[in-house]
Amino acid sequence: MEPFHRVRDCELSSGKISWFQGGKLNVSVNCLDVHVEKHPDRVALIWEKDEPGTEEKVTYRELLETTCRLANTLKSHGIKKGDTVAIYMPVSPLAVAALLACARIGAVHTVVFAGFSSEALAGRIQDAKCKAVITCNEGVRGGRLIPLKATVDAALKSCPTVRHVFVSQRTEKQCMMGEMDVPLEEVMCRQSAVCAAEPLDSEDLLFLLYTSGSTGKPKGIVHTQAGYLLYTSLTHQYVFDYRDGDVFGCVADIGWITGHSYVVYGPLCNGATTVLFESTPVYPNPGRYWEMVERLRINQFYGAPTALRLLLKYDEQWVKKYDRSSLQTLGSVGEPINHEAWHWFHSVVGEGRCPLVDTWWQTETGGICIAPRPAEEGAPIYPTMAMRPFFGIQVALMGEKGERLNANSVSGALCISQPWPGMARSIYGDHQRFVNTYFKPYPGCYFTGDGAYRSEDGYYQITGRMDDVINVSGHRLGTAEIEDALVRAHTVRYLRCISCVCVPVPFAFVVLKDGFIDSPTAVLQELKDLVATKIAKYAVPEHFLVVKRLPKTRSGKIMRRILRKVATGTRDLGDVSTLDDPTVVKEIIKAHEQYMKQQGEK
Repeated sequence: MEPFHRVRDCELSSGKISWFQGGKLNVSVNCLDVHVEKHPDRVALIWEKDEPGTEEKVTYRELLETTCRLANTLKSHGIKKGDTVAIYMPVSPLAVAALLACARIGAVHTVVFAGFSSEALAGRIQDAKCKAVITCNEGVRGGRLIPLKATVDAALKSCPTVRHVFVSQRTEKQCMMGEMDVPLEEVMCRQSAVCAAEPLDSEDLLFLLYTSGSTGKPKGIVHTQAGYLLYTSLTHQYVFDYRDGDVFGCVADIGWITGHSYVVYGPLCNGATTVLFESTPVYPNPGRYWEMVERLRINQFYGAPTALRLLLKYDEQWVKKYDRSSLQTLGSVGEPINHEAWHWFHSVVGEGRCPLVDTWWQTETGGICIAPRPAEEGAPIYPTMAMRPFFGIQVALMGEKGERLNANSVSGALCISQPWPGMARSIYGDHQRFVNTYFKPYPGCYFTGDGAYRSEDGYYQITGRMDDVINVSGHRLGTAEIEDALVRAHTVRYLRCISCVCVPVPFAFVVLKDGFIDSPTAVLQELKDLVATKIAKYAVPEHFLVVKRLPKTRSGKIMRRILRKVATGTRDLGDVSTLDDPTVVKEIIKAHEQYMKQQGEK
């Protein structure tokens, strides 16, 4: 009997999604073996270590050998197809090999950002029922040492499913080794550098990646084999105009979906040379990115608006002193980019000659869904706009009553009306939550949770999360639009504007720059005037709360969910373990209570 083959079998209302049924493949073979056959000595990875000028290059042959030794190590310790392995490592060639080793034997990896607390790590290991953890003794970032093994030890006190902890040596420091602990390099060197790849079904699990849920309980997003790999390789090639021989520089951590898709899987599937960035944008100084671009001759640079906003506060000489002539394409990822950061990135960093692709996508979409490129030669790119849906992405804007908005010059809920290969398949262990979150709100569509504006000429601009879109005086307004106006003020260091059902007017949390903290009344009046001028009087936030800091994750994202709960007076804040410094929440709550007391006395 002939095997059943079908390009796709999807039914969005029930969250049933499968592509290329009957197909068999192994992702690590597509990322390694096929390139080793053609050009074994091509550089696969450039490891840009924490200290500038200490980079290491790894060829495709070397990466394949390391991957096979690590895969054999996992197998020799009882890890098999279908088992889940947690990876808690800094950005490094061994971390990439860990992902590919799991893929080679059919194990499912879940990477946890190597800055998350022991509680955050434990929660993810428990939910994924991991049998093993791969980690390092320490991480190195921005000149600081991060005690990774100690964090794993603390997490495993509440993780009974874990049988083995594989410990790599990133630094010279020795760490305490217990019964479950395996010295990784020592064991790997005794393993064969050849490991037969497991043939896997197109819809077998490739990885889980946990993303914050609105309730505070992280959800394990499920991605599978063939569709995900196809989608990441195509988007990497076409959005960035990647050419054979280019050096691709995505500075994301592998703990995020951007690192999975555009540091590891997309570039390696395309046989690219991909940069692994271990450091921070300001270590040892604010010229770090651009010194690296000059030294490594990077052709595509892909980074986050959070980092760009940090860097544009410094003198332009930190950019201009380095040769950036190798750059061909710039990319922005992670959140909508504001005008000031866009123009600085395009004109200062890219000298006005590099296309800037402001990409929109999510952990759940697997890869880029809307971006200015690919497009016809000479096609316009408009600042701060994602613009054009990628191949196969059918965007639908939906109105408040669930109706489809077909006209231009309209804003609505951003949905995608047909399945695509890279999309998530489920939430691990809770498919009903997957259906309720993404497919129930607008039947027949995937609901992104974001709002978008379709311009007069049919291009798309992301307006922010839908729970950050409000009705003010009959006008639908994204808080991102208010933020964009406010961060232009020379007095503001950081700002987030939130809204929700309980707070139907914009509520702005503001961190002022040094020198303006002592005169907040005058500064806040200036900010109100700015919004009134840039947008309209009705858009001026009713509340401005000046705080010293905002709640940031270790990747630099500001957690709106926590700010929203503070603004509504809710003290059950959910999971705060992913914050860089959880004590900031107490500061903000105290400031909010004092502010509301003052408001009540007026």
